[in-house]
Amino acid sequence: MITSGARTRAHTGWELRLLLRNGEQLLLVFIIPIVLVLALGLTTFVPGGIDGAIPKVLSISILATCFTSLAIATGFERRSGALRFLATTSLTRTNLLAGKAIATAIVTLLSMLVVLLLGVLLGWRPGGSWPLSILVAFLGSFTFAAWGLYLAGALRAEAVLALANGVFLTLILFGGIIISPDQLPDVLGSIIEFTPSAALVEALTTTLSTQVPSTADLLLPSIVLAVWGAIGALLARRYFRWE
Repeated sequence: MITSGARTRAHTGWELRLLLRNGEQLLLVFIIPIVLVLALGLTTFVPGGIDGAIPKVLSISILATCFTSLAIATGFERRSGALRFLATTSLTRTNLLAGKAIATAIVTLLSMLVVLLLGVLLGWRPGGSWPLSILVAFLGSFTFAAWGLYLAGALRAEAVLALANGVFLTLILFGGIIISPDQLPDVLGSIIEFTPSAALVEALTTTLSTQVPSTADLLLPSIVLAVWGAIGALLARRYFRWE
């Protein structure tokens, strides 16, 4: 009998092959982050130059791959009937969601490696703690993937397309990524600090820039990401529909 873990691994491989064959997904996952590194790292728009740009581009890469790309692709799979077909197999809802999330995490890791290598070529020299930055990246990936799957499973494909792109642009411009919360009025900045995008940027900046990141610096953004991720996972598990 095929175990649940084996089903999840098989579905992960299938999802990964689909992602790597999709030209539009590769544009979103690889080309756009590369352009952003060049645009933000070689200009004075972002404080700190390339050092300040890398955490922001990494956050955009995670958001693009784990939320926008995942939500849109899954939403149109529902509309085309692909998920209805998968429902006739031995895959459970948990197997499907886990397989999609793991495959997306692998592609996200590849995208992040491209960004980091390009940053090094442009003069970026990371400090801080690599193990902590990896944990933060995985927590951010989980959080945005959970919400992406929730949207994809609860709304019509056209609504997912519009909402996922709208949220993507909103979080980049007003969610603490391009413009840091401390550059905004106090009240507005305090509110934005509790968005998952701002929390991810802050945590990545701390782990990649600070020589010895303190627990106090990472506590709030980590809690914010964990809470958003838990809520998204519960909603996805409860409301995800095959058709």
